[in-house]
Amino acid sequence: MVWKSQLGAGLLEMASVSGTGNGTLENIENIENIENLESNLEALQDVEASQVMAYFESKIPVVVDFMVMVLIALVFTFIGVKLIKLLRRFVRGWLERSHVDKGVVQFADAFVKVIAYILLFMMVISFLGIETTSFIAAFGSAGLAVGMALQGSLANFAGGVLILGLKPFGVGDYIVTGTDEGTVSEISLFSTKLLTLDNRAVIIPNGTLANSTVTNVTTEDYRKLDLKVGIGYQSDLKLAKSILQRLLDEEEAVLKDRPVQVFVDELGDSAVVLGMRSWVKTEDYWNTRWDLNERIKLSFDEAGIEIPYNQLDVHVHGAFGGAGRAGEPADSTLDNSSDSALDNTL
Repeated sequence: MVWKSQLGAGLLEMASVSGTGNGTLENIENIENIENLESNLEALQDVEASQVMAYFESKIPVVVDFMVMVLIALVFTFIGVKLIKLLRRFVRGWLERSHVDKGVVQFADAFVKVIAYILLFMMVISFLGIETTSFIAAFGSAGLAVGMALQGSLANFAGGVLILGLKPFGVGDYIVTGTDEGTVSEISLFSTKLLTLDNRAVIIPNGTLANSTVTNVTTEDYRKLDLKVGIGYQSDLKLAKSILQRLLDEEEAVLKDRPVQVFVDELGDSAVVLGMRSWVKTEDYWNTRWDLNERIKLSFDEAGIEIPYNQLDVHVHGAFGGAGRAGEPADSTLDNSSDSALDNTL
């Protein structure tokens, strides 16, 4: 290495020249630095390029082995994902064949998916030689912190478990809770999805459902149908009751093996309120209710039975547009009544 010797000599000469203009102490320090530089240059002279190449060549097998492990890990991950999908399909099929509630099937599928992917991740990193104990400790610490930050989510998860365990409702049921109501379409890990009558999706946290009052409209096979209709006091009561009884007897959806009743429910301020009570299948409830309401109105119109309604009667005392007597204002009164006709007295 001739160039290294020349470089050392040149640096020594430069240090000696620069040292002539400084003090003795600086000259001594420069000489020591030059001696250290010469020793380093001598060490560099002993290092051959072949040794550097040999070092990198010795690391090639390690790199190749690592790349092979990464490739195997990718293949293992691909196979694992496929197996997880098969496992989920098997679990869903087994639960469906067992006639388990659809909400339980959805919840179990989501739970199996999360646990299976966590196990797959731990197996892959363990195959790559990464210590899983450190990950477990990290997951434990992170789980504590996340648990403190996501208390609401954990409450929703617990609520989902309670819903599936106690089964206050299931997928396909029509429920009413607070200001929301609709058909349950999905029960997931943290929330429940409702579809309203106008096909809007309402997402309700499971924790809220588990801690609130829920009315399950469709949990039973049969529903009682109650209808009320008012008639005027001057109308024929017995005729009205016979018409209502006939309508119930003619309605096919009304269950004939259950009590069917027509009765006077109330003597109101402006009407005699008649009640109708019968039983129908849950799926026929609304159609039967709408059909009976229409037929009641048409039948009462044909029979001349009046259904009272609130209206305004105006009574004007005195001359039209003037006073009753000279110097006296007209006397006008407004009265709310339920008479069948508008009575204008001028």
